[in-house]
Amino acid sequence: MPKAGIIYNDIKPVACQTAEELRDKLVSYGWDVFLATGVGGILGYSKPNRPICHTPLKSLAPQGFDEDMAFAIVLGGDGTVLAASRQVAPWGIPLLAINTGHMGFLTETYLNRLPQSLEMLVEGAYEVEERAMVAVQLYRQDVLCWEVLCLNEMVLHREPLTSMCHFEVEVGRHAPVDIAADGIIVSTPTGSTAYALSAGGPVITPNVPVLQLVPICPHSLASRALVFADSEPVTIFPANPTRLVMVVDGNAGCYVLPEDRVRLQRSPYTARFIRLKPPEFFHLLREKLGWGLPHVAKPTSVELP
Repeated sequence: MPKAGIIYNDIKPVACQTAEELRDKLVSYGWDVFLATGVGGILGYSKPNRPICHTPLKSLAPQGFDEDMAFAIVLGGDGTVLAASRQVAPWGIPLLAINTGHMGFLTETYLNRLPQSLEMLVEGAYEVEERAMVAVQLYRQDVLCWEVLCLNEMVLHREPLTSMCHFEVEVGRHAPVDIAADGIIVSTPTGSTAYALSAGGPVITPNVPVLQLVPICPHSLASRALVFADSEPVTIFPANPTRLVMVVDGNAGCYVLPEDRVRLQRSPYTARFIRLKPPEFFHLLREKLGWGLPHVAKPTSVELP
């Protein structure tokens, strides 16, 4: 019996209802179906009095989700998709993301197209697009305290975000650089259309094997976004007397103390997304962000009598 999964946002009634309807439909087709929420992919935050919060990556998968699962359907917005990708990436399970949220930049289709999408899914009429992920690790005195898979970005800043921070950043074997800014972002190509874009970074097409480093409100005109090969690991040393906060994909994070170091490197795991038609990134940019829309001239002024 083929096996499928459904991951849904349990705080949205429409997602909960649709998850049950989808389960019944797939069962009628002869599938073995496992349901889970995206909560397991939201790791939460370590605490100052309990800083070690290390969860092995493979333990995040919900019960029944493993390498034998043909696909999983995600019901929610981008936050649910980010959490779900973290849950299933170690097992290589492809995700079909159905938008029940707002922006839905990572989702493939909408609820009103669900019947047609489900037919294509069970017939195997789709292709799988792989997106690079980054392993983010926090070390304290050479002890791994915290680890997470990142699909969008890692952000390191002061708590609260009200004053300038100092960072020493090493990219691969290159000489370290000093950055003074409100914070720092390390982004994948997938995350280049998220926080990194708002902070002034460039849009990067998903198939380019790079990472980007974006200072948030830098103190110097010389500190600008940097794009580099994702084959090179990144190590960040906070040069601050007080602790910082690290947030990954907007839904997981931990405290970073002055003696800590943060290491990022491309993960062997990828996020695998089901595409019901060939992916067209520029069309997505136009639809979601308005990129490349034709210029509309101002109307000719009419001289009143």
